[in-house]
Amino acid sequence: MSLGAPPADAQTATEQWQGAAFEGNRAALEKLAAAGARVVRVYRESDAWVLDAAQALGLKVVMGLWVGHPRHGFDLGDPAAVQAQERAIRAFVTRYRSHPALLAWGVGNEVETGVADPSPAWREVDRLAGIVKALDPAHPTMMVVADTGMAQLRTLAGCCPNVDLLGINVYAGAVFDLPQRLHDAGIAKPAVVTELGPLGQWQAGKKPWGAPVEPTSSEKAAFLRDALAFLRKEPQIAGVFPFLWGAKHEQTATWHGLLLADGSLTAMTDALTQAWGKPVAEPAPAIRGIGIRADVFPPGAEISAGVDAASFDGSPLTVEWNVFAEATDLRKGGDTEAAPPRIDVRMLHADATSARFIAPRQPGAYRLFITLRDRKGKAATANLPFLVR
Repeated sequence: MSLGAPPADAQTATEQWQGAAFEGNRAALEKLAAAGARVVRVYRESDAWVLDAAQALGLKVVMGLWVGHPRHGFDLGDPAAVQAQERAIRAFVTRYRSHPALLAWGVGNEVETGVADPSPAWREVDRLAGIVKALDPAHPTMMVVADTGMAQLRTLAGCCPNVDLLGINVYAGAVFDLPQRLHDAGIAKPAVVTELGPLGQWQAGKKPWGAPVEPTSSEKAAFLRDALAFLRKEPQIAGVFPFLWGAKHEQTATWHGLLLADGSLTAMTDALTQAWGKPVAEPAPAIRGIGIRADVFPPGAEISAGVDAASFDGSPLTVEWNVFAEATDLRKGGDTEAAPPRIDVRMLHADATSARFIAPRQPGAYRLFITLRDRKGKAATANLPFLVR
């Protein structure tokens, strides 16, 4: 498979599209290229600036075309709305179809989320993909769906002839049986893992009060290493895009971002760099364990917590301990969430291995966030939910 066309047959590992799903700035894109990525996936037309930036960095782009979601109020039965969306997509494709960095068109992203019957949404995606193909036969089309089970996969097997590649957003252990599930569903076209992520907040174990438990950055990195090694050997998988090269608040500020908000690299970015064939001489700090004295505390109680972590060379780490309220503005499908406030607590002691502080006076759900940095600026993250009542 060349980078300009979808695979017709089995391809070797080096021919898979290697890169990441991206939301960020120029500096983050430069770090993605430096890590060894060859392709970047973006979601919407407002990211068109990535085409020029990617060209300068030697990257190709899977350019997203945003398709309205019924759950956001887009009415597939409204001819005026449907026609306006089509006109906008036609204009965008016509403008950018000859861009040298363009690799493929991503038509929609999880448009079916939140609807009982996905078929109408998928038919519209396929119709739009046909329009894109007519305007630009030189670049393949890809639709992107959530991985929600075999029933939907079987529906997709007979759906969408104008779509060249099937993109699937897959999290946690479901990635390891994805090729078999595609086979069992009768899906023969090339597939792209358009979002590869560790255990999502909707899958994770929960505290009794409902707070999901986030894996540490080291645990996420281990998952990515294993998943990328597995997918590399699968002939139907045309590409893999770990989620998300950038920073994004979704349940927490750290759950899905491969970078921190300040652009710091992490163990997850190291895992990708290694998978893309570049050695990592100075890896990010490794977290070996975290703990908190209890899950539930009375208001004003003393709370103690600890972290066991190490830098790549044994040099000292710096650690930030911060308490935030538990997120309450929780959305589906990656929709934008409002970040919860940082809580001022009286810190009695804080160093690179432990902290003691006074619990908030206000009853409620909170998280203690632990951010570690080595002398090179690479970061590691973990957090511990707790309840005050």
